[in-house]
Parts: sequence; structure tokens; C-alpha cells
Amino acid sequence: MTDRRPAQQCQTMGELRQAIDALDAELMDLLALRCTYIDRAIELKQIEKMPARVPDRVAEVLSNARQAANDRGFDPQLAETIWHEIVEWSIERESRVIGD
Repeated sequence: MTDRRPAQQCQTMGELRQAIDALDAELMDLLALRCTYIDRAIELKQIEKMPARVPDRVAEVLSNARQAANDRGFDPQLAETIWHEIVEWSIERESRVIGD
């Protein structure tokens, strides 16, 4: 994680934008890393004869996202919306290989 100052210490929009851009880059790194885990899930689901969509796991991931957001003072509904998109994208990626 990049060493950064709190948002309130940014004195100009230029500084603030630079900090936001750095955070966005970190988020992309984490999302790309998450994709490597989805790729591994594809392999393991094939071995274990599991479907791409496991409804209980989907519900658990979304619930975890809401709780983590709430714990951090982030909008839980927005977190669920974002994670819903990530989960659906992941299931679609898995389905292309595993099938339904």
C-alpha cells in the first residue's frame, strides 16, 4: 500500500486527484489479484465437480461486503452493488469454462 496523507491534508485539487489516482491504481491491482483467485476457483470447481454459481456463497460474499463496508463507514448498499457486479462477472467467467 502506498504511503499517503489523509484526504484532509491535501491542499489543492491537484494533490487530491493525484491521491485518488494512486488509490485507483491500488484498487486495480487488488482486483487483478482477485481475478487470479477466480481463475484458480475455475480449476478447483472443475476438479470438485462444482457449478460456477453457488447461491449460498454468492449470498455470503454480498453479506460480507455489506458488513465490511458498514464496519468501515462506507455505504453498505454501494458496496453490495459493486460486489454484485464483481461476483456476476466472476460467475460468467467461470461459466464460460465450467458451464452451467
